[in-house]
Amino acid sequence: MGDRVRVAIVGSGPAGLSAAAHAAERGMSHVLLEKTDHLSDTIYKYQKGKHVMATPSNLVLRSDLDFDAGKREVILDTWDRQVADGQVAVRTNADVTGIAGQAGAFTLTLQDGSTVEAEAVVLAIGTQGNPNLLRLPGGDLPHVQYQLDDPTEYVDEHITVIGSGDAGIENALGLAADEAQGNVVTILNRRADFARAKGANVKLLEEGEADGRISVRRETSPLEVRVGELVLETRDGQETIRCDRIIARTGSQPPRAFVEGCGVEFASEDRTAFPKLTPSFETTQPGIHVIGALAGYPLIKHCMNQGYDVIEFLDGNTDLKPADEPILAEKFAALPGGRSVDDWLEAFRSQVVILQELSPLQMRELMLDSRVHAYDRGDVIFTRNEPGSSMFAIAEGSVLVEVNPEDSSVTVPIETGSIFGEVGLISGRKRGSTIRAAEPTVVVEFSRLAALKLLATAPSANRAVNRISIERQVLQIFGAGLTPTDIAELVEAAEVVSVPAGEVVVEEGADDKDIYIVRVGSMVVEKDLGGKPVFLSYLPAGSYFGEMAVIDGSKRSASVRAAIKSEVIRFPGEMFNALLDAKPDIRTRALKDMAARREINDFVESRKASFGGAVDMYSQTAQFLVENGLGEATDVLLIDEKLCVGCDNCEKACADSHDGLSRLDREAGRTYAHLHVPTSCRHCEHPHCMADCPPNAIKRGPDGEVVIDETCIGCGNCQRNCPYGVIRMDAKPPPKPGLLSWLLFGAGPGPGEASYAWRTRKAAEVGETAKLAIKCDMCSGIEGGPACVRACPTGAAIRVSPERFLTVARLEEGAD
Repeated sequence: MGDRVRVAIVGSGPAGLSAAAHAAERGMSHVLLEKTDHLSDTIYKYQKGKHVMATPSNLVLRSDLDFDAGKREVILDTWDRQVADGQVAVRTNADVTGIAGQAGAFTLTLQDGSTVEAEAVVLAIGTQGNPNLLRLPGGDLPHVQYQLDDPTEYVDEHITVIGSGDAGIENALGLAADEAQGNVVTILNRRADFARAKGANVKLLEEGEADGRISVRRETSPLEVRVGELVLETRDGQETIRCDRIIARTGSQPPRAFVEGCGVEFASEDRTAFPKLTPSFETTQPGIHVIGALAGYPLIKHCMNQGYDVIEFLDGNTDLKPADEPILAEKFAALPGGRSVDDWLEAFRSQVVILQELSPLQMRELMLDSRVHAYDRGDVIFTRNEPGSSMFAIAEGSVLVEVNPEDSSVTVPIETGSIFGEVGLISGRKRGSTIRAAEPTVVVEFSRLAALKLLATAPSANRAVNRISIERQVLQIFGAGLTPTDIAELVEAAEVVSVPAGEVVVEEGADDKDIYIVRVGSMVVEKDLGGKPVFLSYLPAGSYFGEMAVIDGSKRSASVRAAIKSEVIRFPGEMFNALLDAKPDIRTRALKDMAARREINDFVESRKASFGGAVDMYSQTAQFLVENGLGEATDVLLIDEKLCVGCDNCEKACADSHDGLSRLDREAGRTYAHLHVPTSCRHCEHPHCMADCPPNAIKRGPDGEVVIDETCIGCGNCQRNCPYGVIRMDAKPPPKPGLLSWLLFGAGPGPGEASYAWRTRKAAEVGETAKLAIKCDMCSGIEGGPACVRACPTGAAIRVSPERFLTVARLEEGAD
C-alpha cells in the first residue's frame, strides 16, 4: 500500500507548483509528483538567460508563489526557495505511468513500481514532452533538434529556426543576440502573420530583422532537409539555403494515450484537441482535474491561477470565480438579460459554430482579446467600403447583408451561429456590403490578431471558417437561385489544397474529372503546341476551372498551373454534375463559360500554323510578367518601351500628386521584349505588406487599391515584407514653391520630386519629420485616375489588371 493523500498533483510546471504550494498553505495532504530530478521542467528547459514574460499584464496573479517578468534563472531560484520554505511535499524522479480507480480512491502507479493513493488527482503535465516532429525528407538527420538550451554554444553556423510561436522567436533572438558568435540566423513562418506569438516578442523579432541580425522568411515552409542545406517552399517557388543546424519549435501535442487511459475524454478526435473540462477543471472522469497547458491555457500567469483555483474547488470553495472574472464581467455588462460571465461564455460557445469545440478556459482567453456588441433591429454593424479587418460571430439573433448598393431592401440573411466579415480578415479588403441587425442581435467581434490566433490554434474553428468561406464562394460564383442547402453535400466534399508555385493542378490530356476554384493566389492556363507551352489565360482568385472535362466527359484540353503559391478548392466532378442536373440555370451558366473557353482553344488550333515566333514571344512575355508580380497583382503599371521617350513625366506627375514624393521609379524594374515593369505597387490580391502592420494602417480602397493611411508609425515592416521593393520609407518634404514661381523666378526645385539635397536643406530649416511608409495608391481620390498614366505624352504607361492583359486574345491582335 502506497502513501495516501487528499490530492496527488502530477507535473511541477507553473500550474502544478502553484497547486501544490496552495495545498501546503491550506494544510491539505498532498504530493507533487515530478518525473525529472528538478522542479518546473517547462521553465527549466527554456534557453539560458531567457526573459520570461508575465502576461497578460491586466490579470491579477492568484498564487502562493511569486511571479513577475524576469530571467529564467531568477524565477527558478525563487520557486525552489518558496517551495522549500512552504514545506511542499515533492517527489522527484516520480514518473506516473498509470492512474486507476474513481473519485475518492485513485491509485497512481509510478515507473519504479511504487504507488500513491489519492482522493483526487490534478494533471498538470503540460505538452512539452510531445513535440511535433518534422515530417519531411531528411527530418530525422542529426542536425535537427527540438530544444535549445544555451544559445551561446553555437558559433559561426547557419541556423534555421522553424516555428512562428514564442519559443521559435525567442530561440532566434537568442542565437542572434551576440554578433561575435557569427551565426547567420533565419526563422521560417509558413504564414504572413505571427499570430501565435506575444506582441512584445514579435516587436523584438521585427527589430532584429530591421537591424539585419535575423532573416525572417514569411509564407515559407521547409520542404526537404539535407546535410548542410535546407530546401524551402516559398510563395515564388522552391529555394535552397545553407543550413548547418535546425531548431524546430513546431509546437507539441497533449499526451493523449496516457490521458485517455485515465478515463478522460477529449473535445474531438483532432490530434490537437484538449480534454473536456468543467469550469472547475474537472474532466469527464470525476475526481481527475486538468490544469495548465494540457487544458489549452499555456500562459504562465493563467497556469498559476488555475493551480490556486483547483485547490480551492477541491477544498469546497465552489463560489470562487477565476481571476479574469472582473475583466470579462466589465466586457459583458452592456449585453442584455443580466446574465453571468459563465452563462455568456456558454452561450457564445454553444451557439457559435466556430467556437463549439473550445473549452471554457480557451473561451476565457479568447474573450479577453475580443469585444461583444448588442444591436437593436435595424442597427448598422458596418457599412459597405468601411475599413475593417475584424471578424464577427452571431451569438443571438440574425443579420441582413445588403447585396445591392442601389437598393438596401435587397438582402440576404445570416443566421445565429454563423460568422461574417471574414473576407476583410483574409484579404484586408474594405467591407464589401452593409450589414445590419435583422432583430435584437448579440455578436462577438474578434480582432484580426485574435481571429488569426484562433484559426491557428483551434483546428475546429479553422475547419468551420473554411466551410463557411467555401460555401459563400460557391454561392458567389454560381449564385442565382442557389441556397446553402442546395450545395451542402458539395461543400462537405470539398478539399482545400495548397499548391506550390509552378505546380500543375490540371494536366492537358489527363482524364480526371474534378472541378476547382482558385481560393488564394492565381493560375495560368497553357496548351501544348509542338512541344511548347502556349500561354492561354490567367485565372485570379475567385475564378473556377476544370468544368469542361466534368460537363462533357472529355479529357483535359489544357494544363493549369499555379502562377504563385496558391490554394485551390477541389470538388468531386460527379457531385458538381449532380448539382447541374438539379439546377438547369447553373448548367446554362457553366455551358456559356465553357463555350468561351472552347473558343480560345479553337482559336489557338486554327492559327497555330501562322503563329510561329509570335507564340513563343507572347508566351515568354506572359511568363516574364507573371514572374514579376502579375501572378498576384490586381493592378500593375507597365511601360511600352517602343513608345516611351524617357521624359519622366510619369514620375514627376506622381510626385506632384503626392506631397512631392514619387511612388514609382521608371528606370528600376525588369524588362522583357518591349515591356518594362517599373518599381510601382502591384496592389496584390493578398498583400504581403499587410502582414505585421502594428497599427493596421494598410487597407484596401473601394476599387481594390492598397493604401497606407495616416496611422502609419514608420516601423518599416511593410517595406521588408514586400517582395517587389515598391515601398519606401521617407519623410514628407517641406512644401515647394509653386510652378509659376519656378518658371518666372527660378524658385524651388521645379516639377517632380525635389532632390535629396534640397529636401534635406529645407527640412533643416523647418524641422525634420518622421519617416513613414509610402507607396502607389493608384491616385485614390484624385479625379481622372492614375497621374502617371495621364501624364504620359505617348501612351506608353498603362495600368492593367492581369486577367484582361494576360490572355491569348492579345495574340489575335498581332496575328491580324
